[in-house]
Amino acid sequence: MGMVFYQVDAFTNQPFHGNPAAVCLLDGPGDKIWMQNVAREMNLSETAFLYPVKDGFNLRWFTPEVEVDLCGHATLASAYALWHGGYLGREEEACFFSASGLLRARLSGDWIQLDFPIRQQRAAEVPSAVLQAIEISQERVNYVGRYQKDYLIEVDSEELLRQTQPDFKCLREAATGGIMLTAQSEDVTYDFISRYFDPAEGIDEDPVTGSAHCCLGPYWGAKLGKQQLSAFQASARGGSLTIRLGEERVYIQGQAVMVLRGELLS
Repeated sequence: MGMVFYQVDAFTNQPFHGNPAAVCLLDGPGDKIWMQNVAREMNLSETAFLYPVKDGFNLRWFTPEVEVDLCGHATLASAYALWHGGYLGREEEACFFSASGLLRARLSGDWIQLDFPIRQQRAAEVPSAVLQAIEISQERVNYVGRYQKDYLIEVDSEELLRQTQPDFKCLREAATGGIMLTAQSEDVTYDFISRYFDPAEGIDEDPVTGSAHCCLGPYWGAKLGKQQLSAFQASARGGSLTIRLGEERVYIQGQAVMVLRGELLS
């Protein structure tokens, strides 16, 4: 028998939409180089590795190129895999011990709620090379903020956000972190929309980025005067999220669909 893994489409209720993540269930800690090789083999934006520990599961996430300290969609996918595979009862909370501390997930009907840390951005200046790479002029930018290596860039229209076609080679050279491109939604169904680019970590455009909404949620909550928001990530696959803001935590809800179960033989 090989190692069991699942592929789950997160932040969607339809197969082949949302953001796909691989979830690998281990008996114990895995070698970092081996996990990175597996993630490269899976070739998805994130591959999650988890194994049981006291009171929960240890959880790590890898892109095809690097290990990251927080990933929303692969955490949602991991929780879904635990419930779907019978490792947890549907009434049980999934508790994950990670590089970002304790993360929790709860199942309510068809929705999964993630309990994540808030990420507060601060106003910043964005290098002109970044704007050139995403093909947006300074005049179309309403606001720029930064959280660690990532930039949050609000532009003045949904149309501009949807139509921009970044030069990812140039963006990789211009930015060492991710780009959260966002705008107020013109569709009353959503409060805001976004796209996320991170070629520096091997992800040109991420389909739906839960961790980015730890920063986007508080930003739009303050701007719109709301504690609960609805968001859409306008990638080619697309995905929907709902967000509730606490004092130090952000609660992100989404759905998920299982698309693949297999065994890793090597």
